[in-house]
Amino acid sequence: MTLADRLRAALNSPHETILLAGDHFDFDPDIAGNPAAVLVAVTDRAEPGVILTQRTESLRRHPGQVAFPGGRIDPGDDGPIGAALREAEEEIALPPSAVQVIGTGDRYRTVTGYEVTPIVGVVPPDLTLVPAEAEVAAVFEVPLAFLLDPANQVEATATYQGRERRYYEILWGDRRIWGATAAMIVNLSRRLRWTA
Repeated sequence: MTLADRLRAALNSPHETILLAGDHFDFDPDIAGNPAAVLVAVTDRAEPGVILTQRTESLRRHPGQVAFPGGRIDPGDDGPIGAALREAEEEIALPPSAVQVIGTGDRYRTVTGYEVTPIVGVVPPDLTLVPAEAEVAAVFEVPLAFLLDPANQVEATATYQGRERRYYEILWGDRRIWGATAAMIVNLSRRLRWTA
């Protein structure tokens, strides 16, 4: 069974897990957020990895944070898949033709009001990826098994706008994966129940 087959079967399997809906407390789930999409690009190798980016410090929103390639869904995009592929090409020069789209993860509402759809895809290993200088400081890969392991998903708290907020963080070397990116990883981990 190929990596794509294993991921597809895991995404489509029945599940009874508790998923994280959003990273703030008072959003109304009946009111749609601003649509966005990210690409969870899994490398097809013996020990699969996930491609992540480190945002530049000069960005107005979320400077220096670790993120999946992605962004808002534009009117010209072919839905979340089209947006995720376009953004990945713009941000890290990942050709859309190199991505075997597997399926979608669970939508996640961010504190900034975006409703993000994770698109899971398999990509060949060792692609030459070039970070877009204005947005991306670095592109790196983290083993999928490490990200999916609940032992590496640490729940933490912080005070935000006068209220205690719970969030997840995953530490990989000197990189801190947290907030919406970590939450989407936790959701995928719970949904997939699959180890590399």
